[in-house]
Amino acid sequence: MRMIPAQPHDTHSRAELRVFDQLRAAFANDDRWFALHSLNLPRHAYKRFGEIDFVVCGPDGLFVLEVKGGKVACHDGIWETTNRYGHTERLKESPFRQAASALHGLRDKLSGEILAEFVVGYGVITPDCTGIPASAEWDAVTLADAKKFHQFEKWLKNLIAYWREKDARPSCADPESLHLLQQALRPDFEAILPLCAAVHEVETRIIQLTNDQLKLVDVIEINPRVLCSGGAGTGKTLLAFETARRWTASGLRVALACHSPWLKSFLAQTPVRGLTVCLANDIGLAANRAGVRAFDALIIDEGQDLLDGATLKKLDMALAGGMDEGRWCFFHDVNNQAGLCGICAPDAHATLARQATAQVPLRTNCRNSLQILRKVQETLNADMGVSGVGEGPEVRYREVAHPGEAARALAAELDELINGEGFAPGEITVLSPLPFHRSCASAREVRGMLAVLDESAVRHAHRSTTGFAEISHYKGLESEVVILIDMPPPGATRDLRALHYVGMSRARAMLDMVCERPSSP
Repeated sequence: MRMIPAQPHDTHSRAELRVFDQLRAAFANDDRWFALHSLNLPRHAYKRFGEIDFVVCGPDGLFVLEVKGGKVACHDGIWETTNRYGHTERLKESPFRQAASALHGLRDKLSGEILAEFVVGYGVITPDCTGIPASAEWDAVTLADAKKFHQFEKWLKNLIAYWREKDARPSCADPESLHLLQQALRPDFEAILPLCAAVHEVETRIIQLTNDQLKLVDVIEINPRVLCSGGAGTGKTLLAFETARRWTASGLRVALACHSPWLKSFLAQTPVRGLTVCLANDIGLAANRAGVRAFDALIIDEGQDLLDGATLKKLDMALAGGMDEGRWCFFHDVNNQAGLCGICAPDAHATLARQATAQVPLRTNCRNSLQILRKVQETLNADMGVSGVGEGPEVRYREVAHPGEAARALAAELDELINGEGFAPGEITVLSPLPFHRSCASAREVRGMLAVLDESAVRHAHRSTTGFAEISHYKGLESEVVILIDMPPPGATRDLRALHYVGMSRARAMLDMVCERPSSP
């Protein structure tokens, strides 16, 4: 069944999310059916049918579905629900009366001509509980309890047949009537949202997915030496820090080493007892400052920049038992093997692979929206894993002829995103392969709109200014929105593939590119 919207918006009701998935799977071979989720516009100021959980429409009719998650009970005519946290809420009326009232309200709002060909009805879904007895107030076929929910499509067909038997209309609604009905309903269920609202929904899904990604830490915990590989956005830094938390919690003195001073500063912003965050090349000095001869365990992030014999020797000397017998986890970008990022030292990688007791590949991208993921994969042929975030705003793209035009285009993009689309300036980062004074971002058209970031302020100091950074410094970091400037289109030149890869993949929810037009041959 086609869902409007295609992805459920953030809701605290797990029951609604489960029903959403069941509806999407129902009537898979009949594209005439669609369902609308009434909570898809949490930021909208006015929702005509805000009390309806789901409206299911198709050639056999229009049906309102009321969803009640958790435990459902009725005492002396008073209905109540109890959620998974034990909080009980009294209902003003029974779920069946709620559904019936919502249906009547919907019929009153819609034109009689639109509904003329449609059988209408309602149902109640309690996916978490059973044991609701039969009653004179409702017919059993209109209720899907936990048992019937496991055969959801069968219950839905029985519900439709029940209401069709009650109605005199013998035929099904035609495609034109279905189109008119959808047009009447859709504006109130899927009005145009500002881009910032769409981005915030992607952010919510990212948080949920990265929590799921943490399950891989369990594999790391039971293996003393783990080589973990994954493309940009697969959660390597998140997993590195969570591993550090767990190892230090068990009493180990742990070093978390990386190559970038910016990433080091970012990771050090969250102090953890027993954890030393340092640059890989300074790990010996870090051990001295920590008062230890060697660390009990070692975690390396962004390891693709550290795959050389000299650096690995320093790490070996600073780890109790060395890299052969000590406890370590080495995170690196799988694309360094293809020369797209970092360095490729086959002997060093082969040595790590031999020393590791487990190798963990990360295949789910938990940072980038599907639109960003596709753009990077299609233009750079990079391994970014499979999509785990879902839909987001389309990638925005402007092509310019010279730096002056680029500065004007950047200023226009910032104005549109902040004043037109409602983003906070601090949600946006401008990335360039050039230092600020050589970038189009330093032109007068953009003056005052940007703050140049450095390793001591890798995140914006306040939300009123957009940050600027060089791409090479921003490795390992990310931003809700990224504007990439001072570069030709991705894929136009092989020399800049690595910078494109890093820059484009920093965007969590939205990517905006102002690209220089390639010169004619």
